[in-house]
Amino acid sequence: MTLYGDLDVSVIDEMPAGRLPILTRQIPQEQAATAYELVRSEVASGAQAFIVYPIIEDGAALENGEPGAKKRTRAAELKSAIQMYEQLSREVFPELRVGLLHGRLPAEEKEKTMQAFQAGEIQILVGTTVIEVGIDVPNASVMVVEQAERFGLAQLHQLRGRVGRGRRQSHCLLLTSRNQTEVAQQRLAALERTQDGFQIAELDLRLRGPGEFLGTRQSGIPALRIANLLRDREILEWARRRSSEFVQQADRQQLAALVKYLREKWAQGEGLITTG
Repeated sequence: MTLYGDLDVSVIDEMPAGRLPILTRQIPQEQAATAYELVRSEVASGAQAFIVYPIIEDGAALENGEPGAKKRTRAAELKSAIQMYEQLSREVFPELRVGLLHGRLPAEEKEKTMQAFQAGEIQILVGTTVIEVGIDVPNASVMVVEQAERFGLAQLHQLRGRVGRGRRQSHCLLLTSRNQTEVAQQRLAALERTQDGFQIAELDLRLRGPGEFLGTRQSGIPALRIANLLRDREILEWARRRSSEFVQQADRQQLAALVKYLREKWAQGEGLITTG
């Protein structure tokens, strides 16, 4: 909506004072023990950790929107938060306090779990992407994302942002399988390469596409024959200024003709504009 001129933005391109860059790296899934040892070491020093999975429980399936990929991912290929919570708490970290958080929990239980994590009563929080926003625990220093190739670039960036919020050196470990699509490889490489949210947002836009301004698709390439939203940003800004000037200067007859044309051109999208 910002690209099309419907929203203005304020740019904050600096990290808060005192924060260190988050060390981000990929680890092969078969070397998960390496990630778990870092978690154990950080917790032993007084820190806390997140471990995130793509689905809540076995038997669920993940929507996969990558071009050329199967629309549904076989559940057997995915690790789930519930089953891994049981395994981690019993077999991997039996001596530590491990909690579970996902979207299907009752609101009261989710709130209780988050309060326990914030208070340090839970040392390792296992969950899904429900934790990607709105959680501020400066003492958390490790984010482990298992099967990271299954997540979107913006999701991974948001998850990484749950750590590095204090003065402690933080880590983001992306556990990945050998079978990755080219798009997934680009996403993961970008996470290792930069923590600049603007660069990540631009790459995410390039990989996923912006979807429809007047429509329901939240990703995909828009119906532009020549223009490119990223390459032609200056032209978009010029067009925004010129259209604003035209609307301010046009008479009623011209505006009526413009409205008629837009309604005919975007008949399907008009209902979305007036909704709510």
